Parts: sequence; C-alpha cells; structure tokens
Amino acid sequence: MNCKQFNSIKLEEVLQILGHLPTKQTEKEAWFLNPFAKENHASFKINKNLNYWYLHSEGIGGNNVNFMKKYLNASVKEVLEWAENQNFSSFQQQKTSNSKLENLSKNHKIIEIKNVQHPALLEYLKERNVENQTQFLQEIHYRMNDKNYFGIGFKNDSGGYEIRNKYSKICLGKKDVSTIKSNLNSVRIFEGFFDFLSFKNVENFLEKEPSNYIILNSVSMIHNIKNSLKDYENIELYFDNDEAGNRAVEMIENENKNVEDCRILYSDFKDLNDWLINKNPLNERQLKHRRR
Repeated sequence: MNCKQFNSIKLEEVLQILGHLPTKQTEKEAWFLNPFAKENHASFKINKNLNYWYLHSEGIGGNNVNFMKKYLNASVKEVLEWAENQNFSSFQQQKTSNSKLENLSKNHKIIEIKNVQHPALLEYLKERNVENQTQFLQEIHYRMNDKNYFGIGFKNDSGGYEIRNKYSKICLGKKDVSTIKSNLNSVRIFEGFFDFLSFKNVENFLEKEPSNYIILNSVSMIHNIKNSLKDYENIELYFDNDEAGNRAVEMIENENKNVEDCRILYSDFKDLNDWLINKNPLNERQLKHRRR
C-alpha cells in the first residue's frame, strides 16, 4: 500500500479500527474526541468530502498519513507497514472494483435475487456455522464495472444489501441498519449480520424470549439508532470484543437504562460468530454451564 492508496481510505474507518467512534456526525462531517489525548468535548473533526481531519484544540490537521504519523509517532514507512496489515473494507473494495469507494454503489446493477442455493455460498455459510439460517438471506447476482459477481445478501432498512462471500465484503446501495421488528419492548443489537445469524442458532439454547433485532451492519452506524432505543424497556448488546465494541457499549449504556452487555457469553472470542465457529456450543448443558 502506498500513500495515495492509504489516503483514499475513509478516515472514519481508520478511526473505527483504532476504537474511536464519532460523538456526532452529519452527511458532510464527523466529530470525535481528541484521539491523541483525553478531553471531554469533541474537537477533532473530519471533512467527509475531502477526507481530511482538523484538530481544533491544537490547530493542526491533514490526511490519513499525517494522522497516523502523529498517532503512532512513526515514520511514513512505518505507517504504511501498519496500514498494510489492516483489513480495510474500503481498500478491499478498491482492489475488487478498481474504482473509488464512493462510486461503488453507483456503478452496480443487480441482475437477480433468489434464495441462497449456489454451492459456494452454501459452503461459506457452513464454514460460518449458520447454514440453517438462510431464511434471513438472499443470493444476489450483480454487475459492477463490466464484471459479474454474486454473494450472500442481507437487506437493510434503506433497500441496500450487505454482500458477503469468501472474498468480498461490500454494500450495494445505501448503507443502513437492518431492523427486524416483532412489536416487542425489548431489542437485541448486533454489529454484523453473521453475529445475528449466530445468535438465532443458539437462541433456544440460551432460553431467550422473542425480541426485536437491530443489526448495525457497521459499528459506525450506531448514531442512526440512538433515538429509537428510548422506546425499549430492555436492550441487549452483542458487540465485538474490541475497542470499537467497548466504546459502542459505553455510548449506549450512558444514554439508556436497562442495558445488558452480553459479551460475557463469548468473552474469550473476537465476536459471537467466532465463538460459534470455534466453541461449537450447540450443547444445552454446556451453554447452561456457561451462563452460571
């Protein structure tokens, strides 16, 4: 990865990987607490259109390379080595489509939507231990930059699709959360749809009552649901065991009552799906023992 490629990645995603979430945002800008020092008021601003940052408390700013040089106290070479080891979804999308991230959703055409039946997709779901949850999924065939692709599709509330297969992780259409409602006063919140599917696999074993479900499809979408959470009497959180997950839990706990951080169930694993894959906990006695 070179400087131009790294600077083309959304700085919001860089901050998310580092565990920093915005305190407020609009279509044009996002505000964060100072990533370089502790502060009580957000003074770090990102211009989304330019992908530039500015720290008002110090009067400095720049691009992604400038940010990481200061954040890591490192050279440009060291910054690029760090960036090369990260799994930036926007960089993967650039390599797949050879176009800028902001143009991806505009350059696609959905060719066919059907039940999941392609052997490669079914095998991928089996590897993730959620092959029996296809009722929430669709098989999407689409065309992008004169090439045909297909993947597992999970629809969001704006009609877009989170697309996954063994080699791709993109969103077709507008990025948004996915809500599954049952008109109940409790809600369970997941970062990604594989965690939601994993939960559905063990829901009965965990002896959980029915609820509504919100799948963020990205932890950065947490601000889209802040107002709606006030309608719920009980909120269960199933976020990743990382800094971004910690901050998301803290943000929701600070603004709502009756919030339960359910990550103790899979505290030794990256996320709920990782737990399901590696622990293979589909044994009632084992699960009950875990909950004690």
